[in-house]
Amino acid sequence: MAFAPFDIVVVPFPYADRLAEKRRPAVVVSAPALERRHGLVWLAMVTSASNPAWRGDVVIGDLKSAGLPAPSRIRPAKLATVDAARIVRRIGKLDAGDRSSLRTSLKALAAW
Repeated sequence: MAFAPFDIVVVPFPYADRLAEKRRPAVVVSAPALERRHGLVWLAMVTSASNPAWRGDVVIGDLKSAGLPAPSRIRPAKLATVDAARIVRRIGKLDAGDRSSLRTSLKALAAW
């Protein structure tokens, strides 16, 4: 299955601080070429809006388009590279406003 930037997917997302993972939603932030060439996808974690906010988090405004059942935010500080075959399913896509906010946040975190 080919994934596009800003698709919302369900995936076993790895924890950054321990050898474990949790099935959760995530946002595709890589171009399709990465999947075609290497079978990999870059993802940004999606977390519940009830969790404490981090600087750079992006509140998802259009939950229906994203396919999410509860208020959520994207945490661009937590990225993962996963084998595309590990993605369980696509559940939605970010709307234009949320895409713009995510781009801005990613650029701020990756400024070089």
